[in-house]
Formats: sequence, C-alpha cells, structure tokens
Amino acid sequence: MPHSFIYFFLFVFGTIIGSFSNVCIYRIPLKQSVITPSSFCPSCMSPIKFYHNIPILSYIYLGGSCPSCHARIPFRYPLVELLTGLIYIALYMKFGLSLEFFVFILLCTALVIIAFIDLENRIIPDKITLPGIVVGLLLSFFTISFVNSLLGLFIGGGIFFLIAFIKRGGMGGGDIKLMAMIGSFLGWQGSLMTILISSIAGSIIGIILLLKKRKGIKDIIPFGPFLAFGGISYILLGEEFFKWYFYLVGL
Repeated sequence: MPHSFIYFFLFVFGTIIGSFSNVCIYRIPLKQSVITPSSFCPSCMSPIKFYHNIPILSYIYLGGSCPSCHARIPFRYPLVELLTGLIYIALYMKFGLSLEFFVFILLCTALVIIAFIDLENRIIPDKITLPGIVVGLLLSFFTISFVNSLLGLFIGGGIFFLIAFIKRGGMGGGDIKLMAMIGSFLGWQGSLMTILISSIAGSIIGIILLLKKRKGIKDIIPFGPFLAFGGISYILLGEEFFKWYFYLVGL
C-alpha cells in the first residue's frame, strides 16, 4: 500500500478524532456527556448538520461562524483537528503500524485534549488522567514492562508531588496526576525527559510573556500544555531532542 495513501488516511482519521476531541474539550469541564446529544452550537444550541461537521473543511466553508446564529466558532476547533491529524502521521513515520503506534495514538490524543482543557479552563480532569494511569500500567505488559511503568508513574508523579509539597501550591494536583499518567506510558526515562522538555518550554514561554508584559509574576501559566508538549516531543523525538539540546547548550 503506498505511503501517500496511508498518510492521507491517517490524516483524515486524525482530524475525525480531533473533532471528537473538541467535543471532549468543551463538554468534560461542564460535566456533560461526550456521547449525547450530537454536536451543537454552544451559542444558540442549534444542532450541527452532518455536512457542517466535516473536520477543517466545514470551518473554512462556513467562514468560522455558526450557520444558524453566525456566532464565531473558536479557532481551536480546526487547530485541534489539524494538530491531531499531523501527530498521527508523525507517529506512523516513527513507529509504522506497530503496537507502539496504537498505544501512542491513545496517549497523544489524551494529551491534546488535556492541554486544551487546561488552556481554556485551568483544570486537568481526573476523568482522563486516573483511567489513563490504569491503561498505561496495563499496556506496559506489552510495551515498556510493568516495572518500568511503575517507576515512571512514581518518579514523574513523585517529583511533582514533592514540588507541590515544598512550594505549598506551586504545583497543582492535576499536574501531578497528569505526570503520573505520562510516566505510566513512557517509563522512568520518558518521565524524566518529559519533565525536562516541558520545563525548558515553560521557561522560554514564561520569559517571553514577562518581557511582553503579558503576564505578571503572580499570574499562573497553566503547566498542563507544557507537559503534553513534553510527552509528545519525547515520543516523536526521543534521544534526538537531547542531541540537539546538548549541541545548543554547548554553543
């Protein structure tokens, strides 16, 4: 089967999952079912017709607005769809149609959902992280080993728990459980590398925002998106990240 067809199929499939992810991002913080009712406009509550619910294309066709009330559709919708599609292609390029590919599709999709929920609502839902920890432990029997999964869980979650304990509120409980979930999938090495990558990314963005006076010292920058970025970066880049990191540090 030609790779171009596989890439196209994975991208389309990823955008469809991304569309469902948008439903989760909107409804989970509101404690609503992600299954029923079918998609609707948050502004006028009108049901969205199936031909207005085609990932990315419908947003472009509708000009980014609801066809019923003409309220603006957040740009987050096509962004999540596009991002998910591209991640699925990148995972296939790295792992092929292997067990790791399907495991990381599950993890990366969860991380995208968590990142955007945290960005918009400043919460990391237990509804995703707690079952995610269990799933990561169970899948470890077929991937990284159960012991490695346990080490990743306790090292990742433990480091953040210590930070929260020492700083008394410097780290939220949601971040601790998210890091534990990532560790259960990626093991102790992946856990440590995720923390390093997310810390570097968070520091860079934090400095930029402070220089632009977009954030005050007392403002909170949600850390969930950085952890999600760190986990996905480690999955896709692995040791390559460290090669570039130490090269740049050595310049």
